[in-house]
Order: sequence, then C-alpha cells, then structure tokens
Amino acid sequence: MFENLNWWEIGALLLLALLIFGDRLPTVISDGLRMVRNLRNMARNATGDLSRELGTDIQLEDLHPKAFIRKHLLSEEDEQALRKPLQSMYDDLRSDVTGVHDDLKQVAKAADLRSTRPTTATGGTSSPAPAPRPSFDDAT
Repeated sequence: MFENLNWWEIGALLLLALLIFGDRLPTVISDGLRMVRNLRNMARNATGDLSRELGTDIQLEDLHPKAFIRKHLLSEEDEQALRKPLQSMYDDLRSDVTGVHDDLKQVAKAADLRSTRPTTATGGTSSPAPAPRPSFDDAT
C-alpha cells in the first residue's frame, strides 16, 4: 500500500494525522482497525451463509460469475462438451498461423539471399540495390 511513498512522505502523513486528530489519534486508529475487522467478519459470514444456502463450499474467489458457473453448475463432461468445438477452432487457427509464419520465414530468407548476391566480374553487383523506403518516422 505504501510502496510508492518514501520515509519522509510517510512521516509527513503521520505528522499531519497527529495535527488533525491530536490526542484522539489512538482512538481513531483503534476505531479504524475495529471497522476493518468488522468488514472482514461480515464478508466471511456472507460467504459462509451463501455456502450453507447453496450446499457447496464457496470461497471468495468463486463469487465471480464465470468461476461460479464453472465450479458449481457444470460437470466435467459439460465443460469438455463446451470446450471441444472451441478447441478444434483454436487448433485450426493455430495451424494456419503456423503455416503463414513459415511462409513468411521462407520469403524473408529468399529476400535475404537476394540482398547478398555475389559480385560480378566488373566488381559491382548484378543489379542495382533498391532505394531505401521512407519510414513512418520520416513522414511525421
């Protein structure tokens, strides 16, 4: 929580709290800690009540709707049935992308071989080198 504050800033905040609350600072701190404890207990009780009502063991992380459905309403077979069409689409897409990637590597290799042509007997290359293309940074 205080990882962005250095010691001087934390000290200044404590001094400011002491100036604002004065002699009541210890009671304000204890009231704040008591409030945090009560909030934690309320959250723990709410998850316990929800677990009892639904008849399952619910953790606080399970209250996200997707996680709740996945854990408590779907069986393993249902989840696999939902996942199977998506998995086949993912596999097809992955193989297509891999094919395109391999094709691009071959084109890059062919372009690299053309740029490193052997020199002719006259000492130059067999064709003039292409002019460099302007980059986006040059245009802006």
